[in-house]
Amino acid sequence: MKTRVTEIFGIKYPIVQGGLAYLAYAELAAAVSNAGGLGQITAATLRTPERLRSEIQKIRTLTDKPFGVNFAISRHDGRYEELLEVAIEEKVPAISITGGNPKPVFERLKGENIKTLVLVSGARQAQKAEELGADAVMAVGQEGGGHLGREDLGTMVLIPRVVDSVSIPVLASGGIGDGRGLLAAFALGAEGIEMGTRFIATQECVHANEKYKQAILEANETDTVVIKRTLGAPARALKSDFAMDIIDREHKGATYEDIKDLISGKANCNYIYDGNESEGFGWAGQVVGLINDVPSVQELFNDMISTANKGLNRMENIIVERTHS
Repeated sequence: MKTRVTEIFGIKYPIVQGGLAYLAYAELAAAVSNAGGLGQITAATLRTPERLRSEIQKIRTLTDKPFGVNFAISRHDGRYEELLEVAIEEKVPAISITGGNPKPVFERLKGENIKTLVLVSGARQAQKAEELGADAVMAVGQEGGGHLGREDLGTMVLIPRVVDSVSIPVLASGGIGDGRGLLAAFALGAEGIEMGTRFIATQECVHANEKYKQAILEANETDTVVIKRTLGAPARALKSDFAMDIIDREHKGATYEDIKDLISGKANCNYIYDGNESEGFGWAGQVVGLINDVPSVQELFNDMISTANKGLNRMENIIVERTHS
């Protein structure tokens, strides 16, 4: 496949693995990069410069392909600068920025040979990212897992809206988990995709507890809920008693201080690492309704490309038939 995304980031397929808090480590990122996409490790959950440097060096022992480091800057509480310096010193190929104001990151990256992506949830954010110098934007629809935009824009409308608003390439995110989603993204004007939830249910996502993966397999498209909406930071998680309790407290007027322990990274890890359903939650998008297996990343890529090609042939036949008729 050849798009501006593959050319800019030096990858075979325009498929980017999301930051995936507490899950995006070297093993998964390397597998995605080796399969032809852009794998990422996440800086926020590594916390210290030493651990980030070690993870960057580890991924380089597992792949010689391009990879990225994700900076969920809102999760750093403003203390991401030391981690950013490590990424620059290690000359990572790409950096993605999610949450918060990316301007300080771009100011520091000036003059560095590092490609940049910014996660956005609307056209105005995409335009701002382009103004700052982003190489590409990833637009996430409200179907996605984890943190979302506040406007509840679906991927089908959001992607062409963002594509029409910027000149840099756009990657589609939210509700994409197979070759049909990849082909649909191209049809909407995107030049690639970002996936998060689908990569959790892979063999190389070794940090995810089997109970978490099994829950993704068993869930259908209605088995996710949005928490933290009343706090102005909506985020989609697997539906569970724990998640519903958070929503119930929100409806009763709970403040951030009231529920901060329930929505914390620790609560997230209680479930995704330990499988403790009574003390934690797991992020997931509506695409869980399309996930029925736990393949290797390479098997997933092979299936996606095959499915996309079959879908393309089907579309070409439909268009030819309509033209001839």
